[in-house]
Amino acid sequence: MNKVTILLTTLLLTGAMASAETLASVNGKPITQEEVDQELMQATQGRFNQVPADRQKAFRQQVLKQLISKELIYGDAKKTGITKSAEYKAEYKKLEQRMKKELAVQVWQKKLLNDIKISNKELKKYYNKNIDEFKEKESVHARHILVKTEDKAKKIIAQLKSLSGNKLKEKLIELAKKESTGPSGSNGGDLGYFSKGQMVPAFNDKVFSMKKGTVTKEPVKTQFGYHIIYLEDKKPSMTKSFNEVKVFIEQRLKMEKFKEVMKKKMDELRKKATIK
Repeated sequence: MNKVTILLTTLLLTGAMASAETLASVNGKPITQEEVDQELMQATQGRFNQVPADRQKAFRQQVLKQLISKELIYGDAKKTGITKSAEYKAEYKKLEQRMKKELAVQVWQKKLLNDIKISNKELKKYYNKNIDEFKEKESVHARHILVKTEDKAKKIIAQLKSLSGNKLKEKLIELAKKESTGPSGSNGGDLGYFSKGQMVPAFNDKVFSMKKGTVTKEPVKTQFGYHIIYLEDKKPSMTKSFNEVKVFIEQRLKMEKFKEVMKKKMDELRKKATIK
């Protein structure tokens, strides 16, 4: 994926998922969901949605921590006079000169992209031709508690054994926050929705055999340790409707057309220019 494609994929996807929700505040400076999303899309070259479900939340937390660290360092740099130093000003001027050109290129590309229109007929034709692309596998929404030993796992299961319904879920969340060694522990063991094959085999096989609202009666062993799994929800396999994927299809077709328009435009500019 070249730089132009990465840039525009990021612009498209972050634009679609942008949110002003504040996730943290550092000395009064808010860090928003939009900022985190932009960092994630750039770090994964526009493919964050392809990151396994059990890693997405940990990845988000990591990026949020990085943005908090940057804000802390920037605050200290201002406080200690770094931003007023001759070295900083000289480097800033160099960066400013580079960014003038980079920003002009980005805005030029964005305008070229925005001028591309995709008809509803084209969108429906793509949907009908690629219907298999929009078929979703059976998926589940699960929570888990991860511990190092089987004995510890069995003791936790014993605390859950007599519970059911909301009381079971609430207790598992409480214990996940207290006992789980996994990255999802602080969030009550929540792994979100995921389809078959996204988790390690032993975990995958067990969770997809469970009934909604139940917890494993025995610990599930994987290379990470011992899991106590709670199945919160289950969705059957399905095909997304045209209206559900219309925006996604439009983004994809826009990118394909953009590459063609971009090549044609660059060929025209080269013919008119004096390049030695």
